[in-house]
Amino acid sequence: MDLGISGRTAVVCASSQGLGRACAWELAKAGCRVVVNGRDAAALEETAAAIRAGTGAEVIAVAGDIGTAAGQQALIGAVSQVDILVNNNGGPPFRDFREVDRAAMEAGVAANMLTPIELVKLVIDGMISRRFGRIVNITSASVKMPLAGLDLSSGARAGLTGFLAGVARSVAHANVTINFLLPGAFDTRRLRSSVETAATRTGASVEAIRGEREQAIPAKRFGDPAEFGAACAFLCSAHAGYVTGQSLLIDGGAFPGVM
Repeated sequence: MDLGISGRTAVVCASSQGLGRACAWELAKAGCRVVVNGRDAAALEETAAAIRAGTGAEVIAVAGDIGTAAGQQALIGAVSQVDILVNNNGGPPFRDFREVDRAAMEAGVAANMLTPIELVKLVIDGMISRRFGRIVNITSASVKMPLAGLDLSSGARAGLTGFLAGVARSVAHANVTINFLLPGAFDTRRLRSSVETAATRTGASVEAIRGEREQAIPAKRFGDPAEFGAACAFLCSAHAGYVTGQSLLIDGGAFPGVM
């Protein structure tokens, strides 16, 4: 399927690995010029080189902390215009809410709510003037199904969703869409690290912990990051102009609800 975005320029935050990388890869396959981002310059360049080799796309690597004004300006300023923005950032670590002090709360809200909003502000007027823009925010399944221990992540990402919900409606007339992707359990390095930590803590094998978690998902497996990237690419496509302000849950059926 031709997504109709060949020649567009996409900026994908936190894309040196995991779901961000998968989104960058799929957008590159669709013909976009892609700006990838991460803090580890060496890992980021490896990702950029792999995407270039695998897709033939132009890939620009911008290493830096997007939580800073300088990092944001370097990322957005790497290209003359941004047609597609994929907001992504790591979440706060798993911990009991009693252990989350004010500094941790401020850092979590800054990373998972304020920074994405600041990036949207930097690109949205240009999108409106060109009558095309696609913004996808990677949040979490915990926005819809909060999990104890991820309270800060759930709260900050839910705040981002609420803040941008009204913005999405205000720019829809200009063919600018803002949507949210809510990932469940995907087979990423972060998930594998979590499984290994649980195995160490409980004394069970990594295989046993992984199998137990997979069996709890109706699909009986973890998600493939490529599946997530494909969903992101569709929301960024020319065919998704009538989809805005929506939260798409991708979790293999783990959320036990109707909507």
